[in-house]
Amino acid sequence: MNLAKTLVVMALVMTFSVAALSMDIDKKPFGKTQDGREVLLYTLKNHHMAVVISTFGGDVVSIEVPDRNGKVADVVLGFDNLADYEKQGPYFGAIVGRYANRIANGTFTLDGKTYHVPINNPPNALHGGIKGFDKKVWEATDSSDASGLHLHLHYLSKDGEEGFPGNLNVDVTYTLTEQDELRIDYRATTDKDTVLNLTNHTYFNLKGQGQGKIVGHKIMINADRYTPVNANLIPTGELAPVAGTPFDLRKLTVIGAHIDDNNQQLKIAKGYDHNFVLNGGGKMGLAAKVVEPTTGRVLEVLTDQPGVQFYTGNSLDGTAKGKGSVYNFRDGFCLETQHFPDSPNHPNFPTTELKPGQIFQSTTIYRFSTEKK
Repeated sequence: MNLAKTLVVMALVMTFSVAALSMDIDKKPFGKTQDGREVLLYTLKNHHMAVVISTFGGDVVSIEVPDRNGKVADVVLGFDNLADYEKQGPYFGAIVGRYANRIANGTFTLDGKTYHVPINNPPNALHGGIKGFDKKVWEATDSSDASGLHLHLHYLSKDGEEGFPGNLNVDVTYTLTEQDELRIDYRATTDKDTVLNLTNHTYFNLKGQGQGKIVGHKIMINADRYTPVNANLIPTGELAPVAGTPFDLRKLTVIGAHIDDNNQQLKIAKGYDHNFVLNGGGKMGLAAKVVEPTTGRVLEVLTDQPGVQFYTGNSLDGTAKGKGSVYNFRDGFCLETQHFPDSPNHPNFPTTELKPGQIFQSTTIYRFSTEKK
């Protein structure tokens, strides 16, 4: 082999080695639950981004990304210890199910039978009940390949758990790519007719967690319609146009621009806490984009779900404290990709029924980048 070919081969080997070193998975203990179950923290790292995920609730504990000047910060709200995740209820970073969002009066009918699930957000059931997927310890394995670093989580939700029918096998895979994407793949099967709505409930602040309110962020949501709610935050059944309302976020808009408008929907929720009907119609595409002007951090959300819940941390009141921070009103926002709230009680909404022999599959991607001033 001549010198030129030797140098080329050495360069390729060095490039491969550097790439391999830039992607890494690490795990360590995070403590034990009150009933003695061990919980692990997995850290997924690429060349300049790190994501930490707990096997308790599948919680996204932290996401560290750089700003436009290369300064790294953790951009998600969360706790320092397992005990706070176990006893507190903001759903920081959690996998939410069986049924994300609200079910009116904790009641729905399926195959002619009425089911009652726990009312933990009176008068509604919220996010799967008193002990939903966010309070479970998930089985975990990790792997890596050309597409990125993978954390595979599995949970069997037994027939009757929190009042829901069917033994439900749920698999959630988090993947960190070299393109600075956190990809979440959901998969579920059941042995009995059931209802299912899965999401992730990460609270973001692109200035950095603990750095104040998110009302200065700019947001775009790719939706011509949204689902208005009644006084109990349950959809009325209408798919209302966003045009001419504070819910018209089809172009980048400062979150705080209209959040305190004299609008009945905003007053009910104390801000944004509404499901947007995505224009993609359940096909993979861009659902939302958020830009934080002072740091240049950008978050894009892609999904194949029909809706996304935009929530502006209206219930944060200073009681949740973590990572050296106190989380107050509107200190974080959520973009929860989902089916619509209370769908089992609205036949005109996309169905959330899952039957034996069917496979529920869905993908959401959180893509991080920066923009110049």
